[in-house]
Amino acid sequence: MYTLKIVFLVYKIANIFIFLFYIYIRHEVMNPLAYSNFSIYNQFPYSSLSSVPYWRGIDYSPEHTEYDESNDVAANTAKTAGLAALLQTMAVALQKGSQWFANKLQAGKEFTSEDNVRKIADKMLVDNKIQDVTVGYINDANKHYYQSKAPNLANEIEVVSKGQNAFYTDELKLAVAPKSKPSLILHELGHAGNAKNWFLKLLQKSRKYAMAAPTALLIASNLLGKDSDGRDNFIARNAGKLGFMAFLPTIIEEAAASLRGIKAIDKVPKNLLKGTLDKSILKRNYFCALATYIIAGLGLGVASRQMILENKNSRM
Repeated sequence: MYTLKIVFLVYKIANIFIFLFYIYIRHEVMNPLAYSNFSIYNQFPYSSLSSVPYWRGIDYSPEHTEYDESNDVAANTAKTAGLAALLQTMAVALQKGSQWFANKLQAGKEFTSEDNVRKIADKMLVDNKIQDVTVGYINDANKHYYQSKAPNLANEIEVVSKGQNAFYTDELKLAVAPKSKPSLILHELGHAGNAKNWFLKLLQKSRKYAMAAPTALLIASNLLGKDSDGRDNFIARNAGKLGFMAFLPTIIEEAAASLRGIKAIDKVPKNLLKGTLDKSILKRNYFCALATYIIAGLGLGVASRQMILENKNSRM
């Protein structure tokens, strides 16, 4: 039931993003050539589409009654070029959106003191039966200690020490957050708690395969070929949706980790928490973090559609 609530919440948030995204595209696509030199959504290591001018399509002349196959070719070329320009505009919008939310998260205030966060985190360790997890609040002074404990993650720990990231690794049972933004540790311990649930742990592991979705969809589409009626097959027609769905398990698991962290606050006796405590700030910060994952899923969908389109262009 808990997981179904998370799925429904993610579904509602995703619909809001898609609606806002649609409004943005309606505005920006009026001048897609403004982005003709932009490389495709560079947060994903997939092939870039070469710059293609945006065509409005060919004029249909009612007087022309004789069938001319070249008209179909021209129409298909115009349609493909227009779609390429639209996808490129979408890629720009996604990158801007992701950066905006990341900046908001970076600039977000802490919802309470570090001492209170530590008390909530300690309670999470007990309640979720994850006492084997090492918790670290990292800055320049102590980063070398954690880098020696996890030498393979030295670069990631360096980023955390600068206040730019937080992470949990189930293999090392290590959860770390910047000392300057300690509240992020509650989300990371949410991941540790999720790892105790077989379904949520499965969702955690799926993220390592999600990024291969564009290539996998392209291979599957090529194997299927055209439909019997000559149309693109199901995968080619729905590559964008399928690409997003490949990332959806990651979005759901991220949302579950945040909710687990937020709910943990109420499990600590109020007399143990001193000073200001504003959960709305934490919710806002975690929403900004979740938004970057939703945008990443949309970006994966765009990358999947682009790869199919690029392959189609190469065969024309």
